[in-house]
Amino acid sequence: MTSNDTGRAAQDQGGQVARAIAVLEAVAEHGSSTARRISEATSIPLPTVYRIAQELIRSEYLVHLRTEKRFALGYKLHRLAVGLHDDLGIPRSVREEVHAMHRDLGMSAYLAIHRGTDFVVVHVSDSPQAPRLSPLGFGFHESPHATAFGKAGLASLAPEEQEEYLAGPLRAHTDRTLVDPGELRRQLAEIAERGIAWEHQEFVPGSSCLAATIKADDGMLLGTVAVSAPVAAYEGRLRHVEDRVRACASRAGRAYRLGAQAH
Repeated sequence: MTSNDTGRAAQDQGGQVARAIAVLEAVAEHGSSTARRISEATSIPLPTVYRIAQELIRSEYLVHLRTEKRFALGYKLHRLAVGLHDDLGIPRSVREEVHAMHRDLGMSAYLAIHRGTDFVVVHVSDSPQAPRLSPLGFGFHESPHATAFGKAGLASLAPEEQEEYLAGPLRAHTDRTLVDPGELRRQLAEIAERGIAWEHQEFVPGSSCLAATIKADDGMLLGTVAVSAPVAAYEGRLRHVEDRVRACASRAGRAYRLGAQAH
């Protein structure tokens, strides 16, 4: 096999993996889905959707609801999720704290785990009356300067790493996204001091988000808890919301530290 043949084989394999992931994401978005709906959502030809679905069924990543003629997520994904939660070490008490914050404030509430310069939202507590931010995917990791989670992470970086990020380019998601390096630098310094990060309509128009940091004993950033809501939901409540999010972060930090001591 020539190097060109090897390259094409690798590209084909990568394409197959990408299409399989797209199918899983399309099914996950709706809880279950028909093959035609998956095809429409992913732009993957219908015969290819059926072939990929069959492979995923054999691997137990999908199940076929024959009477409904729909595909649903398989049980093996649950085992992967359990493994992820074990790896990230999310105490039950922390999830309960996030849910209580959602209930008390009437806002969607989040827990994000930070690993170096990256972060992943691992738990969300929301409701039809207080839905989560949408989209949570595109731009969330690529533009940390536009999110409260990301700003908390940027504020925890070493100065040289922070400066490397601020060198840009810095994408504006809305007309309120802060993209001036000097202003961002000052804001990040305040976040590092206070342990609180705000974004006001910088990621999604009409919505603001507040995040509070969860720190280890040595001061390393472990994660953040956060809330998001329409701007009007904060009116007259800024101090109360900030105090409630701080309290959640404090209790979450205590749970993580006690967990570390137990091990």
